[in-house]
Amino acid sequence: MTATTDDVRTQRSVPPLGGFNGTLLRLEVRRLLRNRRTLVFSVVMPVAFFLLFGTGKSYSDENAGHGNVAAFIMISMALYGAMLSTTSAGAMVSVERSQGWSRQLRLTPLTSTAYIVVKVVVAMLLGAVSVTVTYLAGGLAGAHMDGPLWVETALAVWVGSLVFAAFGVFMGYLLPSENVMQVLGPVLALFAFLGGLFVPLDQLGSVFQQVAKVTPMYGLNQIVHAPLTGDAPGWAAVLNLAVWLVVFVGGAVWRFGRDTSRV
Repeated sequence: MTATTDDVRTQRSVPPLGGFNGTLLRLEVRRLLRNRRTLVFSVVMPVAFFLLFGTGKSYSDENAGHGNVAAFIMISMALYGAMLSTTSAGAMVSVERSQGWSRQLRLTPLTSTAYIVVKVVVAMLLGAVSVTVTYLAGGLAGAHMDGPLWVETALAVWVGSLVFAAFGVFMGYLLPSENVMQVLGPVLALFAFLGGLFVPLDQLGSVFQQVAKVTPMYGLNQIVHAPLTGDAPGWAAVLNLAVWLVVFVGGAVWRFGRDTSRV
């Protein structure tokens, strides 16, 4: 009996990296790429917004620190696209829960941590595509800034969007699958507006400016534009980003724990 039990324990041992592997990651990426709606909203929309608001305007070539206004708008739209990409990819867990895929995965040696990491990695990959496409469009359509800032700001946008990857996973466990993106679409648009992506905050009233400072996009928006404008983002922006990252990651872990406890 002891030998049999030991054999079973050996067979059920946790694999390296908790089951995280290239095959699973590749399958998740393929599933994401088949979602045309997600690709349109995440990749096409930011480029369309940049071309609409950032090119061919009287202000496009005006100075904006170490570049022009077109570059400033390009960074904003890249951040908007990264936010859409990472959130929507993370929120796909809601569909998997409704289809029973998450339950099937729990029967495998895949650990919960590895599952969440796979979701975040896929979300960040889609975010990288969105940022890259938007920057390519910007480079071809008149955005100008100092050479190193292209890489610096792009990395800041991409790494910062990790906050919204966590937000997407959190919402994916919190909301029902049939409503998740219908709810998140307007919420993300509101985050972008209050964060200053569409309208500079100094053009809003004092009440809106105070509310904006406690929204998830505010701190990240200040940080990603700082290299271009040459202005330090300030401690309030950094604190805002850190607090919301902790809130979203904590929420995702909490809801995941509640979800797995039912099995």
